[in-house]
Amino acid sequence: MGKPKNAISPTREENYPEWYQQVVKAADMAENTPVRGCMVIKPWGYGIWENIRDALDVMFKETGHKNAYFPLFIPKSFLQREAEHVDGFAKECAVVTHSRLEADEAGILQPAGKLDEPLIVRPTSETIIGELFARWVQSYRDLPLLINQWANVVRWEMRPRLFLRTAEFLWQEGHTVHATAREAVEETELMLRTYADFSENWLAMPVLRGEKTESERFPGAESTLCIEAMMQDRKALQAGTSHFLGQNFSKACGIKFQGVEGKEEFGWTTSWGVSTRLIGGMIMTHADDDGLIVPPKVSPTHAVILPVTPKEDSREQVLDACHALARELRDKSFAGAPIRVDIDDRDLRGGEKYWQWVKKGIPLTIEIGPRDLEKGSVFVGRRDLGAQREPMSRDDLLANIPELLDQIQQTLFSRALAFRDEHTREIDNKEELYSYFTPENKSKPEIHGGFAWVHWDRDPKWEEALKNDLKVTVRCIPENGGDPGVCIFSGNPSPGRVVLAKSY
Repeated sequence: MGKPKNAISPTREENYPEWYQQVVKAADMAENTPVRGCMVIKPWGYGIWENIRDALDVMFKETGHKNAYFPLFIPKSFLQREAEHVDGFAKECAVVTHSRLEADEAGILQPAGKLDEPLIVRPTSETIIGELFARWVQSYRDLPLLINQWANVVRWEMRPRLFLRTAEFLWQEGHTVHATAREAVEETELMLRTYADFSENWLAMPVLRGEKTESERFPGAESTLCIEAMMQDRKALQAGTSHFLGQNFSKACGIKFQGVEGKEEFGWTTSWGVSTRLIGGMIMTHADDDGLIVPPKVSPTHAVILPVTPKEDSREQVLDACHALARELRDKSFAGAPIRVDIDDRDLRGGEKYWQWVKKGIPLTIEIGPRDLEKGSVFVGRRDLGAQREPMSRDDLLANIPELLDQIQQTLFSRALAFRDEHTREIDNKEELYSYFTPENKSKPEIHGGFAWVHWDRDPKWEEALKNDLKVTVRCIPENGGDPGVCIFSGNPSPGRVVLAKSY
């Protein structure tokens, strides 16, 4: 059988990376710009980000954090204060060296006004925020200091992919200072739980929680906690990180306070963040060969009403019915907010219009035509069930739409969780591990493997061997790594299993 004419081409099985790009394009979410590695996020994609941002912002404020905004430019000397930090970000930095442009004799604009000190375009803000925290924190009474900012950052990316890796992207970064190490560790763990809660309950994206190995740790951190999700090509996506920074940045930036007993002490700090990469994760968790599927909680629109007006003499009556239904639906609520409804009355053929919304991944389509008015019914399409549509009485729709949206949300999560479980395996010998991550068809290696839970003695040489041999990394040391065992590489004791996968 051939492909349906409306399917995304290529399919996931044929070429997963290109399928991803075509899903983004078909949903009209984002596109590349003349600046390599930078994207424009179009209204549908940005609407998803707004809902992600707004939901997380509520969660942050409920845990006591307040929003602020810090400079885009960071003096180069600030970045050099913490040795591991500068080493970790040096290759990704965009650097401003001049303050203006001037025309030369040929009329060609040239950089002029060389700066006394180069400025780094913010790749992350620990050092500039640390400089300001050092002014704000004087006494134990000033603590804890709990700050978040919503911002853009720049990390020069050589292999860009929309939403997953771009030179400029949107994110939030939390930064906190505490009086004790214990309080800072508790903050780090709290924010990781917050990210996991959001990923699973809003994005319907199951995640593993755990700690990064030393080689994967955030530059300058004492420990990095993470959430890891499985995409449909069975690769892992790091969806969020939370870092216990110890006193490294406090000592580098001079964040000191007078303790209860009058002694001067360095603060204990954390940082944590998620970005527009979450949208990429959402796409690769839920989309199918018909296009995008958006979980209702983050969808810019929950339902679109599509008037079916084959005859001009019934057009006005159908449109009036559509607007009346939209008003009644907007009086209902889902996930603590009014249901978001659009009416698409563009002059397009019904099939073309319908498939555009399917590709956008809208949770519900509602079609109303003259015959539906006579019967008091509508045609409803649930995006999580593919492109099929079924009749429903108008009254049933009004009574049940919050439940319908909740069912879609839960179906998407359950489906993604079942997929992850299906492609997760405990492996107890090296040969089986290497076979698991070696594609049978080397000409088409995109989809294979999954998550492997293995015993490892924590010797970094085995971690390095996996990267070189298989392009596999230790995604995390999970919270529930199980009982001690025997390392599959060395035969030495292992404190518990770790999770291995190929990744983005």
